[in-house]
Amino acid sequence: MRTNLLILFIILLLGGGAVFFLKDKAPNLAPHSNTPSAPTPDPATYAVLKEEINYHRNKLAKQYLHARTEQQRKAVLKNTRDFLELTMPALMKCWLGTPWDFNGMATEPGKGKVACGYFVSTIMQDSGFNIQRIKLAQQPSQNILLTFLHQDQLQVKVGKDYHQYMRDLRAGEHGIYIIGLDKHVGFLINNPQGLFFIHSGGKYHRVNQEDEAEAASIRRSKYRVVGNLTSSDTLIKKWLMSETFATHL
Repeated sequence: MRTNLLILFIILLLGGGAVFFLKDKAPNLAPHSNTPSAPTPDPATYAVLKEEINYHRNKLAKQYLHARTEQQRKAVLKNTRDFLELTMPALMKCWLGTPWDFNGMATEPGKGKVACGYFVSTIMQDSGFNIQRIKLAQQPSQNILLTFLHQDQLQVKVGKDYHQYMRDLRAGEHGIYIIGLDKHVGFLINNPQGLFFIHSGGKYHRVNQEDEAEAASIRRSKYRVVGNLTSSDTLIKKWLMSETFATHL
């Protein structure tokens, strides 16, 4: 993990252009061994990442405001999307091993317990999204998604065969997704390395990262709703300008 984080910090220090050069060297999302031995949360790295994300959000926002042509603005939006798709999974991985509890409200990795909704809302907040963390965490999963995306940007499936469902997601656009289930919510990372479910809960009652074979929560759920956060230019622009995402009720 230290090597991967070093690469990440090089990207952050070099600026947006380095994202393209080192994109394939992003933090490894290969699945962890699904054993009773829990990963160790990493609050120190998490704190550094939060600071770096805030710094580079401001830097990218200035680039967007100073862009003179539509082509230049589109280039900044693409750099921003690449930046979020690199850094958000790195934040999530710092939480791996943090205990789950239905009422958990932890704000840092390993510092208490965290419920699934609070894990999602905390990652969104600490990734630089201007949200109401507690209010958002208490919403049904579809309302969490509708806080960031329009209804027509969501995919709702009921009772679809699990393996076909996951194949369809893998074949879809890469990005950072939120996925809502019958009684659960988490993140899906779809990138060249594969499709990964990162959430708080599951068999071992902790923040865990799972591949398709391990994602029992998705398999069991009859209701599934997903939305690709980083494919939305509207969301990217609001993130850049630090605009408020009003909680959908």
